Amino acid sequence: MEPDKGWTRDSLFDGRLILCQPREGYRFSIDAVLLAGLTSAQPQERVLDLGTGCGVVLLILAVQGKGCAWEGVEVQSDLAELAKANAELNGLKGKVVIHPMDVRHVPTAFPGGTFDLVVSNPPYRRARSGRVNPNRQKAVARHEVLGKLDDFCRGASHALRDGGRLAIIYPAARLDDLVAAVVRHGFRPKKLTMIHSCEGEPARLVHMECRKGGGPEVLVTPPFYIYDSKGGYTEQMERLYRWPPQEETGLNPLEKKERVYGLGTQG
Repeated sequence: MEPDKGWTRDSLFDGRLILCQPREGYRFSIDAVLLAGLTSAQPQERVLDLGTGCGVVLLILAVQGKGCAWEGVEVQSDLAELAKANAELNGLKGKVVIHPMDVRHVPTAFPGGTFDLVVSNPPYRRARSGRVNPNRQKAVARHEVLGKLDDFCRGASHALRDGGRLAIIYPAARLDDLVAAVVRHGFRPKKLTMIHSCEGEPARLVHMECRKGGGPEVLVTPPFYIYDSKGGYTEQMERLYRWPPQEETGLNPLEKKERVYGLGTQG
């Protein structure tokens, strides 16, 4: 797919990953970088992305070898087709599979217990809260128009094997809703990272990994800061953009072998 007035062609990982996305519609944000970079995955794990958009998170995980099979669910047919095109563009046709379907249909469309890891950056604004973007793609991606948090957690619980993990990026202001939802659907939070725009400001986002059927105790990692005092990226954030992937240290003393991967410069 060549760039034109309706699309842009962006390069990540210094050109190792190419992504086409709408010029005016929903475009992936730093949330995708954080979700892909802070989520751990083993090479033998099967991964499902709920609300995959143009496929950015799923494709990042795939090119980094985080998992062995990758599938995505996207309710908006135009974005689902774009995700398929992006997979093919990067030589991942057949390895990355996109399902154009509603996340609410996951419990009837997939066999139970198929996946080891589910990732998601679900819509975070309630359907009737705040200003709804007039752009349909953006409205569906940001507001709970075609699926609420419970629908994403229900789908994840069905798709995951016992002991499988759910990784989510969500607004810190709705952390109580997130914890309540995952517990309702059989998960226990296991790792929590509070994400701040900069030091001294309240957390803006959370990255939470949950385990299906897990026990008590949550590892709360040191805070993650996106910007430094001069307005540039912190070392933590820069690390997510570097290539080749570098060993992370200090974030998780219980998972010393965990690697945090990131993006190259966007073109």
